[in-house]
Amino acid sequence: MKPAVLFVCLGNICRSPMAEGAFRAAADEAGLDIIVDSAGTGDWHIGNAPDPRAQKEAASHGVSIAHLRGRQIGEDDYRKFSHIFALDKDNLAIIQQRAPEDTTAEISLLMDVVEGERGRPVADPYYGGAEGFTQTWCDVSKAARALVDRFSR
Repeated sequence: MKPAVLFVCLGNICRSPMAEGAFRAAADEAGLDIIVDSAGTGDWHIGNAPDPRAQKEAASHGVSIAHLRGRQIGEDDYRKFSHIFALDKDNLAIIQQRAPEDTTAEISLLMDVVEGERGRPVADPYYGGAEGFTQTWCDVSKAARALVDRFSR
């Protein structure tokens, strides 16, 4: 069964679409056949494109996330995806709390896949400036490379 990865943050317009874009680009470059998506625990931004600042940061690295649209994690995601990665501890707790009894997904914090970063959240850049989006891209890119290494074994 091919790996299927879901990245989840609060609104699905900043961190998780950036993680999706970074991982999709890294997986494509490595020739990995992986299903990738993103979602939010909240429902405020369903159907919305990623934040323009997130799009700009991703584009500066050659990755377009403009086509992505916000959605909320649903019960089927817990069976459809082999791995669900939360971008912070609050969302991890929500994801775990909502998990149905028959979940088959491995649920964890995204930065746990990066050596030396265990337990560290990806900070939410939404209320800050461009530098927050640059830091978010740095974090999700590190995690994307670690995931490519993990799934290439």
